[in-house]
Amino acid sequence: MENKYVNFITDEHLLKCVANLHKAYLKAKNNVSKKSFYTNKVDTIKLTFDSKFNDIDEESLIQSEILRQIDKSINNSIGTFHEQILGGIKGYEVGVLSGYDVKATDDSLFADIILEELPSKYEEFAFNSLAEKAKFSKDSLFYLVILNSENSFCEKWIISKSESTISHKKVFKISGDKFYALLSGQENALSELYEAIPIVIDDYLKSESSSNSLNSIFA
Repeated sequence: MENKYVNFITDEHLLKCVANLHKAYLKAKNNVSKKSFYTNKVDTIKLTFDSKFNDIDEESLIQSEILRQIDKSINNSIGTFHEQILGGIKGYEVGVLSGYDVKATDDSLFADIILEELPSKYEEFAFNSLAEKAKFSKDSLFYLVILNSENSFCEKWIISKSESTISHKKVFKISGDKFYALLSGQENALSELYEAIPIVIDDYLKSESSSNSLNSIFA
């Protein structure tokens, strides 16, 4: 049967990934309530100034801060969502016990995934972590995947130092779109996923609503 959403993973797998992310959102919302907001250390004086000087009612400010805290806690879950999506592509899997986020089932590829570019002070450490593993692997390739990169690229990872550079022939940096293309064999795989996500979410929420209705009937 032809897929409804994207061509590179099954509809069932994509719906499962969305369901897992939804659970993470619900957990984050439960952990950051208005009550817990006040339980934590809150600068109430600043809150008052922000409300008065910016002409925003205090309730709106509190809700905005709660959403900010939820957003902060959900970032790791977004990364996990991409790991699970990529791990559903034929020939690849989530690298649970490998020390990597995603790997090829034949061990020809290993990847660490981050949402944004690394600060320069962490780059060398991250590079060395991959390069050290590459030394002991004959044929495998190693990637640092930057999902939300502004540019599209796949390049040998070169670290510039004050008087030299360091690199490894099997260690690469790659943008999210190029990595999705590499694993799926489809140049537009990531944009296809982005276009499908609103439809997938709607379908998932409808199925959740139907399931909850049936549960209430037979409870």
